[in-house]
Amino acid sequence: MKKLWLIFAQTTTVGLAVWFLLTLLKPGWIPKQMADVVTLREAPAVEAPVHLPGNISYREAVRHAMPSVVNIYTSKEIKKRRHPLLDDPLFRRFFGDRFENSESQRTSSLGSGVIVSEQGYIVTNNHVVASADEIQVALSDGRTTTAIVVGADPETDLAVIKIDLPNLPAITFGQVEKLNVGDVVLAIGNPFGVGQTVTMGIVSALGRTNLGINPFENFIQTDAAINPGNSGGALVDNAGNLVGINSAIYSQTGSAVGIGFAIPASTVKSVMEQIIKDGAVTRGWIGVDTQDLTPELAASFNLAEGTEGVLINGVVRGGPADRGGVKPGDVLVAVNGEAIHDFNGMLNLVANQKPGQEASIKVLRGGKPQEYKVKIGKRPPLASDPGEE
Repeated sequence: MKKLWLIFAQTTTVGLAVWFLLTLLKPGWIPKQMADVVTLREAPAVEAPVHLPGNISYREAVRHAMPSVVNIYTSKEIKKRRHPLLDDPLFRRFFGDRFENSESQRTSSLGSGVIVSEQGYIVTNNHVVASADEIQVALSDGRTTTAIVVGADPETDLAVIKIDLPNLPAITFGQVEKLNVGDVVLAIGNPFGVGQTVTMGIVSALGRTNLGINPFENFIQTDAAINPGNSGGALVDNAGNLVGINSAIYSQTGSAVGIGFAIPASTVKSVMEQIIKDGAVTRGWIGVDTQDLTPELAASFNLAEGTEGVLINGVVRGGPADRGGVKPGDVLVAVNGEAIHDFNGMLNLVANQKPGQEASIKVLRGGKPQEYKVKIGKRPPLASDPGEE
């Protein structure tokens, strides 16, 4: 028996070693059904930013990243409201059908995107491709092709489209958690349709929220010039690795004023993988309307100084929280043991819960802690009230 066990252990060890060598040296030999859905490139972790020797130049970073950034052209048909006079028999008698074709027109728009996988997946902003009838993608090497929409997530303003071309230059994902205020970043895109353009700036803030742009916000703020057409383009570090997708600007004129916002690459990767796998992003929901707990509100509820959480203003009738026993006026302080500090923290914490699973909800009611079991529901698309979760 001991001899048989020794033979089995040796065979298993040899098999694992062969499998490791195949995955390392000959990944193409592995059956496709065993491979990942999508292959991404990721930069190795580094403790310090990359410094280029000699004269400061970012040409190597641009050379590395620019081929992965594409120009996106979309078109769609817009239905115009039909004037009631066109349905008048007398009017039609004199003018006939000459106005029949004036009820619709085609509009076009432009944006940018980033090739994230050699399999043809491209990440861009949802607002770039939303409702488009046709999507054309132009690569930096001169190739053009049509694209299909794999899926979109309006709540983060991200979308994934796919093209079918060989030898696609996929971008390398950077270590966005290593990004700091003051780091140099480059924005690559197609502003105003003039063609691929690179601008430079620094990270001026991290974790920007409460901007009213998207329900889920965690923006990288940069002063790199971002203009119309840059949407969906790449924000890269000084090594050319992707750290964000350019999404919006703060401007009263529509042009760059030195405040641009990019969606972090970590969020991009998470949303993209869900879209590729399931066609959409699924988030948790408990059905409560909340607001941040200010010191004044805490004092009015006789809560201890320094109490953190969110005040529940309303509970959706028949929703998960309502069925679990949560009531308006409760102060939500923790979900599954994780403390809640503000509304955005609560929003993300609840959204990360898997629908159908049971969660422990801790609240303060009349200043006393209470705990309820709530079965997490599926978040409805684009809740009308930004304070609803």
